[in-house]
Amino acid sequence: MENKQVKPESKKPGGFRFNPYWIYGILFLILMAMLFLPKKSGQSTNWKEVREMIIQGDVKKLVLVNDRNLQIYLNPAAIQQKRYKAVSKRDNYMGSAEPDFSFEIEKDYLNNEIQDLKKTFIERKLDPNGFILQYETQGDLFGNLFQWVFFIGIFLILYNLMSRKMGGGSGGGGANIFNIGRSKAQLFDKDTKVNKSFKDVAGLDEAKLEVMEIVDFLQNSKKYTDLGGKIPKGVLLVGPPGTGKTLLAKAVAGEANVPFFSLSGSDFVEMFVGVGASRVRDLFKQAKEKAPCIIFIDEIDAIGRARGKNSMQGSNDERENTLNQLLSEMDGFATDSGVIIMAATNRPDVLDAALLRPGRFDRQITIDRPDLSGREEIFRVHLTPLTKLSADVEPNKLAAQTPGFAGAEIANICNEAALIAARHNKKAVDMKDFQDAIDRVIGGLEKKNKIISPEEKAIVAYHESGHAIAGWFLEHADPLLKVSIVPRGVAALGYAQYLPKEQYLYRTEQLMDSMCMTLGGRIAEDIFFGKISTGAQNDLERITKLAYSMITIYGMNEKVGNVSFYDPQGEYGFQRPYSEKTAELIDSEVRALIQSAYDRTKLLLISKKSEIEIVASALLEKEILFKADLEILIGKRPCDPIVAEPKKKKRVPAIKKAKPAE
Repeated sequence: MENKQVKPESKKPGGFRFNPYWIYGILFLILMAMLFLPKKSGQSTNWKEVREMIIQGDVKKLVLVNDRNLQIYLNPAAIQQKRYKAVSKRDNYMGSAEPDFSFEIEKDYLNNEIQDLKKTFIERKLDPNGFILQYETQGDLFGNLFQWVFFIGIFLILYNLMSRKMGGGSGGGGANIFNIGRSKAQLFDKDTKVNKSFKDVAGLDEAKLEVMEIVDFLQNSKKYTDLGGKIPKGVLLVGPPGTGKTLLAKAVAGEANVPFFSLSGSDFVEMFVGVGASRVRDLFKQAKEKAPCIIFIDEIDAIGRARGKNSMQGSNDERENTLNQLLSEMDGFATDSGVIIMAATNRPDVLDAALLRPGRFDRQITIDRPDLSGREEIFRVHLTPLTKLSADVEPNKLAAQTPGFAGAEIANICNEAALIAARHNKKAVDMKDFQDAIDRVIGGLEKKNKIISPEEKAIVAYHESGHAIAGWFLEHADPLLKVSIVPRGVAALGYAQYLPKEQYLYRTEQLMDSMCMTLGGRIAEDIFFGKISTGAQNDLERITKLAYSMITIYGMNEKVGNVSFYDPQGEYGFQRPYSEKTAELIDSEVRALIQSAYDRTKLLLISKKSEIEIVASALLEKEILFKADLEILIGKRPCDPIVAEPKKKKRVPAIKKAKPAE
């Protein structure tokens, strides 16, 4: 071992080392020499002397270059004569013979002289074809140089672009076009430091238990194999965007202590046929060499879409070939143990059935948006990096004000709050900064320079009051959290925020109350101003979509019946799975359903005109009202369904105690 270490040290660092780029430099110098070195064009002469040479039979051929330069080539026998002793016959560096004489002459003049010369040959009874006359066109020196440089430059640019595109993500440092079939997976092993662990993943207790079991199997496989158990071959993380699927995979990479290959589904797709399947083979080849290991494919729906569903979009054989190779590697004849596949997607409905079967993805872990206690736990994780927090910042209150928010949105809120506090030169981040950050995430950036007329501001106030009052007195509507008329975003002049119920099943009356609450803004405009505005555009889009879903997906209509035309995978393409008569019936029932909700909401708001006026006046004065403000203005909500909130608060200490043990 010592001798092997000494040999590299004995090499002289200043020794001769061949650089392959020298070859390009030498070729470039040769090219420049060919283009710029002066070419020998023969001795200077005139037409009178050339005419005598031709008559004496000493000339082999005449070459008129570019219609002006006449080059004279002598016969080999004539060169031996004493009179041509000064002419040195040799070839140039291109291997072609150089002319013996040359001079400038006009083409027309030369042609006339040649005709006279041939007459002289005939008179003297000589062969008029005893010499050859040729015409040549040679390019300009700088024109040739420009063409060479231009085409060489284009070639180098294309080569560089293709090398970056097709070889840039492959393993190793020599990324070039020849690595196009190499896998683009990024390897994390014991030498790679990953700064994520399961402690950084909050609000995903069930998902963490499932994934931690797989990590434990890789680290302590004997306790499972002794009982005859087999490790799942694949785990599919399913959930909406931002819920923490990729974060959970990063935590696995940091905790597993086994090689972890990470890549995206789009990394398999390339412009050339067969590249995707080749990269799949190379990926599993590397993984089997480092088994046991984990392969994580993010956004697997890029290659895992159901086959044969996109016939209307033309050929999609490359993606299907990639998917077929992936299916074969995951559970085919040549499969090997020790390689676990993790994948993440927010579109499980479009994945191929063969990909989801047991033996490939044995487990599907659903990662939903966190509930109240989950959001509080996530807030505690993301509040930790904020070193200076005001005493009034309470995670449980922040969690209550962010219903339906995913982990990525909560992280964004914490970051935005810190930026807002720094913008106002505060010493610490307080609760108002978090409220401003929540408003910014929901409605966009506040438009302080947007000028709104008093009339438009009143319309917005009554519009939002209509939403708030309709939801306040409807039994099954979501409870109100906040209503605002502060202009935000591109087009939002105001918004009302609600706390949706954490449930999975919705009854018809709940959906109808949601539709009535959404229509409250337009109806309030009609009642108090006798006119309607464009402010209800988004409201109308939502109720139209909801009405069509109730009738065509959930079967909540007596005339249309208990049918569902739900088509998540696009099997119907551009064709509807029902007749024109059924389409007319669906359209008429949708209009009737929306009109029924409109009439019901209008009767409610007419009976609550005074409450709407009170809330609208308060909005015009304060611009933002919370639930507690409305309770002071119009009394408590008659049907407030929030009864489980105290129970969720009791769960928080238990989570706190369990957190250090992770």
